[in-house]
Amino acid sequence: MTARIYKPSKTAMQSGRAKTDKWVLEFFQNSATKREPLMGWQSGSDTQKQVKIKFSSREDAIKYAEKNGINFQLAQPKERKIKPKAYADNFAFNRKETWTH
Repeated sequence: MTARIYKPSKTAMQSGRAKTDKWVLEFFQNSATKREPLMGWQSGSDTQKQVKIKFSSREDAIKYAEKNGINFQLAQPKERKIKPKAYADNFAFNRKETWTH
């Protein structure tokens, strides 16, 4: 039973940063999924894959995993790089590339 502890990144579909402040403990899949012959759905006997536990801090997630004897891999989040920009820079006289419509 191995789990992954990570901090989710911002979704690519929206510009908001909601649901990125919590740490998540998620289990890896232990057995392969099978295709059901009647409906064609994917099924499996591993129910741990469905479990996602959210924590307010990384230390809380690590404590929980150690207390319950869960092997885990810790994924460090990548820091966001912000490039400060101003709208007026689009019309600056010393602009590097040409500005056209």
